[in-house]
Amino acid sequence: MNLKNKTAIVTGGISGIGAAISLELARHGARIVMIDCKPDEDAAGILKTIHEVGSDAIFIRADIADHPASLNAVQTALNAFGAIDILVNNAGINRDGVIWKMSEEQWDEVIRINLKGYFNFTRAVAPLFREQQSGKIVNITSINGLRGKFGQSNYSASKAGIIGLTKSVAKELGKYNVNVNAIAPGLIETEMMKNADESVRAAALEEIVLKRLGQPEDIAFLAAFLCSDLARHITGEVIKVDGGQYI
Repeated sequence: MNLKNKTAIVTGGISGIGAAISLELARHGARIVMIDCKPDEDAAGILKTIHEVGSDAIFIRADIADHPASLNAVQTALNAFGAIDILVNNAGINRDGVIWKMSEEQWDEVIRINLKGYFNFTRAVAPLFREQQSGKIVNITSINGLRGKFGQSNYSASKAGIIGLTKSVAKELGKYNVNVNAIAPGLIETEMMKNADESVRAAALEEIVLKRLGQPEDIAFLAAFLCSDLARHITGEVIKVDGGQYI
């Protein structure tokens, strides 16, 4: 896979799955623009690692759910590298609770980040991709957007919405040579997951056919493929990376 001279925006790109995707794209030659709401110092480690593998990268601090901030972030990326070729919508949160206890704030916050944030950046790059007649968009959803999850009605709804967004935008941008796909991870062993209650891990392992938790790199490998010309005839797809957890 060759992504040399390509510029990729990765939301939530400085930690967890996002950091793994940023690094994997960089390993294949892409310049990386990482978007996150975390402090600048949190991006120092992944920026250093990307530079060490020989690629360029910048960090832009922004709230992805803020529409003007998203437009400004994309413009900053354009100013820095002259073009945008790839968008990976990855940033997301969860605020779990059963529906009869879930607050309006819990619902709104998850939908705002997980769904509106994806719209904001997709909306910002779509005119660029149409004009240049090329582009790759990869949206990170979840198997829980396909099947639902007890205690995660807000999260599952947001991830199901991403699937609908993916398929609709794939139809809208296809004639402009833009590929739009989604990856649906199962439980992935991020830093946040390592701090979760052991019962959560045990329940996931019971479901997973391969009997091991996924790693961020497992998602990154597929993301890099979907961002490459090797996936030029794949669009509108939702690909599960879950060790058989969905089965």
